[in-house]
Amino acid sequence: MKSITINGSQRESVGKKATKALRNAGQVPCVLYGGDKPVHFSADEIAFSKLVYTPNAHTVVIALENGETFNAILQDIQFHPVTDKILHIDFYQLFEDKEITMEIPVVLVGNSRGVKNGGVLRRNKRSLRVKALPANLPDFIEADITPLKIGGKLYITTLENDAYKFMHPDNTVVCQVRRSRTSVDVDDEDEDEVEATAETPAAEE
Repeated sequence: MKSITINGSQRESVGKKATKALRNAGQVPCVLYGGDKPVHFSADEIAFSKLVYTPNAHTVVIALENGETFNAILQDIQFHPVTDKILHIDFYQLFEDKEITMEIPVVLVGNSRGVKNGGVLRRNKRSLRVKALPANLPDFIEADITPLKIGGKLYITTLENDAYKFMHPDNTVVCQVRRSRTSVDVDDEDEDEVEATAETPAAEE
């Protein structure tokens, strides 16, 4: 999985007054959990743009000015209810030998047979929660929708991978093709017949 580096400064004071001063200076107060003790630090708000305002999943390298570095993932983020400015971010520290649970985006590939026949593709899950060692976390989960006919559903079980475990029930539907007013039902036999007719040369008159 791709990683983003956040350069920060350790916070000496964590009171409300100090926190307000940080925000007024364009800094975001942050806390890193998961280690022996919480690490309080701050970083420029602009440093989080590629981490927060993107559908992609990333791990984070937190690099403090004292030389310490930590591998982490974003755990929680708070926005101002009016301005949408970032108020606070919680991170969770990663360790190579400890599994972590994370939301991973789903990328659809292929052209659905049902959509070709006028059906409508509905995405039930744009991301999936997976559990894995940090080294096995994927950038995204690829789902091939090519076989989906009208009324067809793509279940999470078709996406299973030995590198990570899905934290969803087996009957979870990732996406499906629904019937529309303009859709036309074509079953496998009909398609095979159409293909065979197309491949048969016309008889000579």
